[in-house]
Amino acid sequence: MAKIDVYTIDGSKKEIIELPDHLFSVKPNSALVAEAVRVVEANSRVVLGTTKDRSEVSGGGKKPWKQKGTGRARHGSSRSPIWIGGGITFGPNSLRNFSLKINKKARRKALASVLSDKVASGVFIVVDAFDVDGTTKQMAGMRSALPGAKETAIVITTTDEEGVIRSARNLAKTATVSAQSLNVRDLLKSKYVITSKAAVEKMIEVYA
Repeated sequence: MAKIDVYTIDGSKKEIIELPDHLFSVKPNSALVAEAVRVVEANSRVVLGTTKDRSEVSGGGKKPWKQKGTGRARHGSSRSPIWIGGGITFGPNSLRNFSLKINKKARRKALASVLSDKVASGVFIVVDAFDVDGTTKQMAGMRSALPGAKETAIVITTTDEEGVIRSARNLAKTATVSAQSLNVRDLLKSKYVITSKAAVEKMIEVYA
C-alpha cells in the first residue's frame, strides 16, 4: 500500500495513512486514459450547427415558370438545393449524436491510473478534514498553506462538504468535484488533487 501524509488545513502534517493499491498504486495505462478522456469529451459535446433541407426552407411552393417554352431549364421549386436560398443537401443538423461509451471496468481502471500517477508524483494532497464554512477567504488560506499553492488544483469532496464548493467557487485555479462524480478529464486538467480523508474513503467505496 502507498503511504501518504495527512495535513491539517493550516499546512502542518498530522499523520500518515495507507492507500489501497487497487486505486492508488496501479501501473499507468496511457491508452486507456486517452480513451476515457475521449469519451468524456464526446459526451459533453453540444451540437449547435444545423441546416435546413428543401422540406424545411420556407417558400418554393409555386413552380417558378412553366415547364416548356421559356428557353430556360425546367425547375419545380425555388427551394431546390441547386438554387441560391434553397435547401442544403446532406448538411449538418442538431440530431447528430456524438456520444460514446466505455465499460465501467475500463473507466475505473483509467481513473485508478490517473490517481496512482498523482500519488506517485507527490501531487495528491490529503487533509484531515475541510473545516471551512463557505467563505472564499478560508479556502484561499488553506490553498496557500498546502503544497502547490500557485498551481491548478481540483478539490475532491463528499456530498456532506458543500461548504467547500462554496468556498472554492470564486477562487482562481481551483475546481471542485464530488468523489462520486470523478472523471479522468477533470483530474488531468489540474496539476494537484486536494481531498479529505472522508472523500478518500468514499472513493475507495465507490470505485472498489
